[in-house]
Amino acid sequence: MSRVRHVLRGMISGLVAVLIMLPVAQADELSAEAYARAPHGTVLFVRHALAPGTGDPTHFELKDCATQRNLDDVGREQAKRLGVKMRDLGISFSRIYSSQWCRCLETAELMQMGVVEELPYLNSFYQGIVPRAETLAGLRQVLDDLPEDGSVTLMVTHFVTISAITGQGVGSGEAVAYDPKTGTSVKVNF
Repeated sequence: MSRVRHVLRGMISGLVAVLIMLPVAQADELSAEAYARAPHGTVLFVRHALAPGTGDPTHFELKDCATQRNLDDVGREQAKRLGVKMRDLGISFSRIYSSQWCRCLETAELMQMGVVEELPYLNSFYQGIVPRAETLAGLRQVLDDLPEDGSVTLMVTHFVTISAITGQGVGSGEAVAYDPKTGTSVKVNF
């Protein structure tokens, strides 16, 4: 009989733990419409649109797109649709920054959300092309220096950068809203 009670207690404890976690899990993602009504944080990180493959060729050169992994036609359409959805929802940004990688710059330009400024601290350290620690330290400083005026900054960057700052993994063209002051983040489904 005590074995049965022990098993039942374990099952009940597990069920309670799952039920407690449900509201948290639901809060980990927002619809684009919910985000438009009440933006979370002061930064919206967007991973570049679809660029087939992983990493970059060994002959990578920052100023030569032919040496990089780039958006394909699907990725270009994805970036355009993302911008259209944001504009349709009335989402706007006070500043727009992009990694210097061609796939990020092209994504940001195709979104047509405003003037895009290159920010080296958004570059990918995945293959060691730029130093991870210095890149993240610089980005954290930029994030700390953003004005607290209720405006939102768009940052188009890479999986590794978004993950390192927010703790969130994202697919191509996906977004994470981030609050640098509290360190909280939430995925936004566009």
